[in-house]
Amino acid sequence: MVRDAWLIAGKDLRIEMRSRVGLNQIVPFAVTVLVLFAFALDTDQEALRTYAPGLFWVTVLLASLLAIGRSFAVDLADGASDRLLLSGIDPIAVFGGKAAAIAIQLVVLQVLLGAGVVLLFDVTVHRYGLLVCAGLAAAAGVATAGTLYGALVAGLGVRETLLPVLLLPVVAPVLIGATRAFQDAFGVAGAEGWAWLGLLAGFAAIYGVFGALSYGALLEEA
Repeated sequence: MVRDAWLIAGKDLRIEMRSRVGLNQIVPFAVTVLVLFAFALDTDQEALRTYAPGLFWVTVLLASLLAIGRSFAVDLADGASDRLLLSGIDPIAVFGGKAAAIAIQLVVLQVLLGAGVVLLFDVTVHRYGLLVCAGLAAAAGVATAGTLYGALVAGLGVRETLLPVLLLPVVAPVLIGATRAFQDAFGVAGAEGWAWLGLLAGFAAIYGVFGALSYGALLEEA
């Protein structure tokens, strides 16, 4: 099952590497949003440093909608979803593979945007371990929830507009927990970041289990 999951993840990642949609569209979109936030608060450097974690994660979540939507749009366009059903691969492996591919893309996006936050918002990282752990846990949470809801709306004609409406409220705990953890890592608030890391890990685990159990039925409906 693990081998099949990596096959699915590798397929999705190769598609993105060859099409360069993520590099040419998703990354520029995310950077533009971050720069707009910097311009909006340019006159108040203290506010920039204080709100940098929240602005960072709002940007990541908005960009993740594009990555999730594209992951399912590509499969539907060439009939890959039907072929996956006929291939005999366990739906749990398909879910894990697609979630892993999205999570890897989100981690790369975090690295790029993190460099932008340090440059534009003049913040300093004080706890690298917390920063990395929170980023990985948040990416896993968004990827598992996004894969589940992406499959839920994949067969609908309004999936581009319905996915944000359904997914953004669901990932609110990720936004809160990751923001608090990053505030501690950046040293801009007194929040205990490691405690919020537990929320992120729990969210990822819950949606990982729920998604793995229900993904097969959702894939057939799509």
